[in-house]
Amino acid sequence: MRILVTGGAGFLGSHLCDRLVREGHEVVCVDNLFTGQKANIAHLLAHPNFEFVRHDVIDPFKFEVDQIYNLACPASPPHYQYNPIKTIKTSVMGAINCLGLAKRVRARILQASTSEVYGDPTVHPQPEAYWGNVNPIGRRSCYDEGKRCAETLCFDYHRENKVDIRVVRIFNTYGPRMHPHDGRVVSNFIVQALQGQDLTVYGDGQQTRSFCYVDDLIEGFVRFMAQTETVGPMNLGNPGEFTMLELAELTIKLVGGRSKIVHRPLPSDDPKQRQPDIGLARKVLGWEPRVPLEEGLGRTIAYFRGRV
Repeated sequence: MRILVTGGAGFLGSHLCDRLVREGHEVVCVDNLFTGQKANIAHLLAHPNFEFVRHDVIDPFKFEVDQIYNLACPASPPHYQYNPIKTIKTSVMGAINCLGLAKRVRARILQASTSEVYGDPTVHPQPEAYWGNVNPIGRRSCYDEGKRCAETLCFDYHRENKVDIRVVRIFNTYGPRMHPHDGRVVSNFIVQALQGQDLTVYGDGQQTRSFCYVDDLIEGFVRFMAQTETVGPMNLGNPGEFTMLELAELTIKLVGGRSKIVHRPLPSDDPKQRQPDIGLARKVLGWEPRVPLEEGLGRTIAYFRGRV
């Protein structure tokens, strides 16, 4: 197939491009390189089945493709809060442009949504049927509400225009090619530990997250796009739950050195718990994460060594 990947030079996008090229597909990678990095796809540039186009999804585009993966959007708080209006434009206008293209060329489209649509959840773990507890006017709202609106657009295009959609809600994912300064907890801890700094834990460190290794997530993407039983939304993430303190201690153990843990005030609207209910993915895709946190963290630390 000929497949368009928006945000294809980003962390997740570049791993998806790798997988699709490896499977023999023609891949068109579109990215404006705001948070994506050309280094992530440098090894693919000479491949005959790979094409890189520098373009912003806010502006219209036309490609003849069979499938679309819409992954374009800054996904870490420092990046999406840097220009919040641009962030929400990317989510909303980018989705409109991708869905319009999917309608025109009759392509199946996967929209990368996020666990952030659940906000600071009052239901735990979070099933797809949960509508969320989101602040619509906070610092994180440009991302949370942008992604929620993109989901709305997907289902309206599906109902009104019969566009073949797949909506995936991504929970915390980590692995090689994470941006070292993206402000996410895994990269923060690894960079701090490798540089011999103390690890910054916000609040008391008892807030929890679930961490899915990138290869597991990409496997879920591909399986979700291949099946026809459901359009979603579907949670993809690791149901194993860890506190920030546990993650910090494991990072120090794997990196070595003398880093200690220091505490800072909790940011506003920071969720206290985040854990996916992946019952739907297990049932429909036969999917669940396979890479344990310690193993995946070890691979990620190996990638960061020499880069920070």
